[in-house]
Amino acid sequence: MKVLIVDDEAGIRDVIKEYCLFENFGVLEADDGASALNTIKNNHDIDIIVLDIMMPKMDGYTTLKELRKISTTPVIMLSARSEEYNKLLSFELGVDDYVTKPFSPKELIARIKAVVSRGNNTNTDKYVYKTLEIDYLGHKVTVDSNEIKLTPKEYELLVLFVQNKSIALSRETLLSKVWGYDFFGDDRTIDTHIKMLRNNLGEYRDLIKTVRGLGYKYEEE
Repeated sequence: MKVLIVDDEAGIRDVIKEYCLFENFGVLEADDGASALNTIKNNHDIDIIVLDIMMPKMDGYTTLKELRKISTTPVIMLSARSEEYNKLLSFELGVDDYVTKPFSPKELIARIKAVVSRGNNTNTDKYVYKTLEIDYLGHKVTVDSNEIKLTPKEYELLVLFVQNKSIALSRETLLSKVWGYDFFGDDRTIDTHIKMLRNNLGEYRDLIKTVRGLGYKYEEE
């Protein structure tokens, strides 16, 4: 595994690097967003990026926006900002996980492994069922060759369901996987997004089935 660590504080990069090397991960470093984007453009085998928010020249949010134009590489946001707004904004922009400072290096390593493992469960670039198609690289969903507009959270939910076909997923699991470990919300958040996702799927809405007393599951007919 190769990890790109993006943080303007050399001490933090050194700590993360030490733990990564202990796991035999390859490590690249950048001290600002602009340098990180150049590194990504010149290295196409990066498996995951640990990205700080507060940096000179280009902050983490701007870096993430630019990154998503050229790459689907998983990103863990690392920030001293623990407010819910910052977490939700990060997830809306396409981050895969969010870790607040101060952090446990061991926990960060565990999250790196978990995020990369989830990505590796996608064995092909596309999922196709009848006329429903998910383009993982293009980050889009089409029905009858017409793109349907999903919010980032709706898309993440759909991909999670597809990757766990016929497996009942609890609301707690869905919140943890899609909104993050530290999200402070309730079951209504899940139910509302599932309702919107079903509406957007149209003729395929019934693929997402309610599991009473637990949550939901995706099941092909």
